[in-house]
Amino acid sequence: MNPMSTTSTPATAPRRDRRRARLFDAKLVRRALLDSLRKLDPRDQVRNPVMFVVWVGAVLTSALSVQALIGTGEARAGFILAIALWLWVTVLFANFAEAMAEGRGKAQAESLRKARRDVAAKKLQGATRGAGVESVAAPTLRKGDLVLVEAGDAIPCDGEVVEGIASVDESAITGESAPVIRESGGDRSAVTGGTRVLSDWLVVKVTTNPGDTFLDRMIALVEGAKRKKTPNEIALDILLAALTLVFLLATVTLLPFSIFSVEAAGAGTPVTITVLVALLVCLIPTTIGGLLSAIGIAGMDRMIRANVIATSGRAVEAAGDVNVLLLDKTGTITLGNRQATEFLPVDGVTEAALADAAQLASLADETPEGRSIVVLAKEKHGLRERRIHELGATFVPFTAQTRMSGVDLGGRKIRKGSVDAIERWIADRHGVFPKGAHATVDRIAKSGGTPLVVADGERVLGVVHLKDVV
Repeated sequence: MNPMSTTSTPATAPRRDRRRARLFDAKLVRRALLDSLRKLDPRDQVRNPVMFVVWVGAVLTSALSVQALIGTGEARAGFILAIALWLWVTVLFANFAEAMAEGRGKAQAESLRKARRDVAAKKLQGATRGAGVESVAAPTLRKGDLVLVEAGDAIPCDGEVVEGIASVDESAITGESAPVIRESGGDRSAVTGGTRVLSDWLVVKVTTNPGDTFLDRMIALVEGAKRKKTPNEIALDILLAALTLVFLLATVTLLPFSIFSVEAAGAGTPVTITVLVALLVCLIPTTIGGLLSAIGIAGMDRMIRANVIATSGRAVEAAGDVNVLLLDKTGTITLGNRQATEFLPVDGVTEAALADAAQLASLADETPEGRSIVVLAKEKHGLRERRIHELGATFVPFTAQTRMSGVDLGGRKIRKGSVDAIERWIADRHGVFPKGAHATVDRIAKSGGTPLVVADGERVLGVVHLKDVV
């Protein structure tokens, strides 16, 4: 079984809204400082034998320093107090390192929770689009509720489409940049909370209660360092505990030897408990014990920032040996949206004419693909955006049914869309789809890109090459 699972998070909605926290972000530091104080609870400290010994030493030397301040101590009060302070600093540093590592994971989970809380749902009173609509918060939805999701809206919950058809951007969940069609009936009716409808509308029936959604399960994975220890970590824990016990026994025996030596020599003073505690902390593997848990948590955090969720410590260790990564979703290592990279005109059409028509058809297209076409035409051919509304143009939005969009400008009807959609458009106008365009489409598809055909009336102008940019 693969110990790692990959995702492009939620985190989307999470992908776009997520901001990676800096190493010493002020909010994270404040939270870590408070958590490091909470972790002074002996019930937390006892889980780490090495740091528990340091904690006991800090408590003991603190008591001895108080004794020295109010009465007669075994050594100067300033010396004992200095040792006690250093021990407390050591314990707090270990707690702080662990709290910082945990805090970054909690910050990731909090961003996902915020994305979930901020989604407003259009709850329907009936199973049709025309039923009454009530605006509610997404977390208040329950299994069986019906919601309306229109173009531009985020899907507020996991559910099943009961009416409508629409194109949905699922890159937030799957990493796949190409929109997918979701419609009622068949095997394309399931939708996931956190994805976004790009066109048309859907009536969705909620299929999960709060706490059981895909986003909730994602948060649970991201949220903590709750994971099984690897065999290496277990072995290291045993070794550290054994070394601590050995050095503890060795240090304890020094006190009777010191007392015996002083009595035998008749001079000198026995070694103090404060010195023995300081010696013990120096001998035991304090640094390794203090940072071991933080290292494990930080490893999971680094993978989360790379959009990889590790469900076990073994996966974190395995990731260190990976030098070749095969992915079944292109969006995992790309920008997450397809970008226009070149204009490929058919015979008899110039590239500038194709770029001009493609840009005109994309001026009102707010999808990443449409915006990239406008930018590419501007960069390659100096075509600036036109105020097309002043010319009386009518824009044709993309729909899941037609699978194309465009603009009607004067006597021109410019359309861009999928190959089969433009072929139907051309056939309806008794035009001929050129063989050269088919060859270009096939070449783009074989290279892993997406062909977008542009037509002006019954005439095909060429193909726009869309591809995921690494």
